[in-house]
Amino acid sequence: MTVSVTADRSGRTGPPGGGLLVAGTTSDAGKSVVTAGICRWLVRKGVKVAPFKAQNMSLNSFVTRDGAEIGRAQAMQAAAARVEPSALMNPVLLKPGSDRSSQVVLMGKPVGELSARGYHAGRQEQLFGTVTECLAELRRTHDAVICEGAGSPAEINLRRSDIVNMGIARAARLPVVVVGDIDRGGVFASFFGTTALLSPEDQELIAGYVVNKFRGDVSLLEPGLDMLRDLTGRRTFGVLPFAHGLGIDEEDGLRVSLRGAVRESVVAPPHGADVLRVAVCAVPLMSNFTDVDALAAEPGVVVRFVDRPEELADADLVVVPGTRGTVRALAWLRERGLADALARRAAEGRPVLGICGGFQLLGERIDDDVESKAGTVEGLGLLPVRVRFAVEKTLARPVGEALGERVEGYEIHHGVAEVPGGDEPFLDGCRVGAVWGTHWHGSLESDGFRRAFLREVAKAAGRAFVPAPDTSFGALREEQLDRLGDLIEEHADTDALLRLIEDGVPGGLPFIPPGAPPLTRSLQGGNR
Repeated sequence: MTVSVTADRSGRTGPPGGGLLVAGTTSDAGKSVVTAGICRWLVRKGVKVAPFKAQNMSLNSFVTRDGAEIGRAQAMQAAAARVEPSALMNPVLLKPGSDRSSQVVLMGKPVGELSARGYHAGRQEQLFGTVTECLAELRRTHDAVICEGAGSPAEINLRRSDIVNMGIARAARLPVVVVGDIDRGGVFASFFGTTALLSPEDQELIAGYVVNKFRGDVSLLEPGLDMLRDLTGRRTFGVLPFAHGLGIDEEDGLRVSLRGAVRESVVAPPHGADVLRVAVCAVPLMSNFTDVDALAAEPGVVVRFVDRPEELADADLVVVPGTRGTVRALAWLRERGLADALARRAAEGRPVLGICGGFQLLGERIDDDVESKAGTVEGLGLLPVRVRFAVEKTLARPVGEALGERVEGYEIHHGVAEVPGGDEPFLDGCRVGAVWGTHWHGSLESDGFRRAFLREVAKAAGRAFVPAPDTSFGALREEQLDRLGDLIEEHADTDALLRLIEDGVPGGLPFIPPGAPPLTRSLQGGNR
């Protein structure tokens, strides 16, 4: 299956631009960070660069200006590259609905639900044409495209249907740099083993390695890097130090520590006399938990994820975030006693905010024959809202006003809300007392609105909290992206990376045995 793609080709003509694939020894090795850092470093050099991830599995997604849904990590990488996010940058997005099935989003639009077995048994290969067309289009319109892999390229059980790691690298003849997280330990074994488990045809694209999250004296690491080069014939392109508080968008909210802070950065002191405590209910299949990042960026606001009712007791605000399983999340809240705790808060006039799926379950009734197929389910009844799940997904970038401030957001939901009452409208939802609900993700990134909302929360909570008048979430995000660019510029061999991007796969890279067994059926690109 292929899909025709178009893009603005102004500003560049001629042969395809350069490219690079950033792979990893494992999930969370730092592929997204390195990809974004390379994009920011290149754009600061005047290079027209774009990010690309053929296939992403994530519950954190974003809506482009033309209404396409892509992974938030690719939207963040586009911001690093200072280009507008596009479906071309993430043509296949998988949104898990359970341990064994996912919604498939193709070129920004949902096309159905598939089991993992069904996807890897054939559908993934059908999407390969679309993936290669998107990458080719980006390379025609940019000087360089920095691609991100997924998981590990050495997942040999999935290699025959791979479209995101060595499959796309071989199709486009991309050099591959493998990132390893040394903070986990075993990075040398991971680099060697990843390379040695690949076929000779795949190995010839592995140009070298990047060490991520290193703590200490690099000179102590250098003998190991020299031995790794002797063993593999491949160099290390950089040793990136461990950096606190980067705050980039994560791919998967399910990996959040339930009782950990959102960020590792030092919490700034409050602008007023009190701090404000925010508890986020860590519901199953939590999606777009990045909505609370803007709260965590405020001096004096402490954000944590919780899963027990007693953890709501000292919270000044409770956020019920988005979820890919509204009915399942509703049952989870009831089973754990959190539903009763939320009802008590509402009765006491203590602030609660529901976003997207969290907004839906705060309502009176949910009719769902689409997502859970549970039929009619009673909600928590904290807002006068009735929700009907539609087959068609709403994907939008709304702009509006709330609390006297301009608000921008984005919508990703199947639930259609009927709001017959409430004390007052709240974006597309409503407010009753100290309970607010809306489908709008990203609204708290609007600085004026966020400050006005926090003043309302502080008043209801009886806290002497005052929002800082000069916190700009957009400026903080830019600073973080510049820090990623600095990591590459200061700690990687940028001359060697640039040659790799411009000149392609280096010749003469040796084969490391044993290699992978021959593929009987595979996506081998231009090396069939």
